[in-house]
Amino acid sequence: MSEFAPSQVCWYHIGVPTDADPLLNNRENPRYEVNAYVEYGGTEVLLYRIQNISLGGICIQTPSLSEVGSKVDLVINFPELAAQVEVQGEVVWINRTDPKDMGIRYIDMDERRRDTLRRYIERVQSGQSNPAPA
Repeated sequence: MSEFAPSQVCWYHIGVPTDADPLLNNRENPRYEVNAYVEYGGTEVLLYRIQNISLGGICIQTPSLSEVGSKVDLVINFPELAAQVEVQGEVVWINRTDPKDMGIRYIDMDERRRDTLRRYIERVQSGQSNPAPA
């Protein structure tokens, strides 16, 4: 798709999406800011901070950006649920300015993995998960 300026990305209150986000109305699934990490596999597996997460995709902060259209392997860890979700995604946008980040759309999410992700998001919404630092 395209690259976004930092002011267009990740405008979220902890656990609650905000109407201030100019992209919110275009999203099928609201995103939630969390304090969590994801294993991102390219040539080597590295641990990166999750900027925000939804049932449809994830935004991760990383100095190693993949190109738009690239397929990536992710392992999203949910310590509060003692679970993890392995999923393949497609990079749909990148931000090359600090803090560098990219949006990844899930492309092989089955119902079992979606249910784990749904349970985690419900915890974030109810304030039972570790929110991102203010």
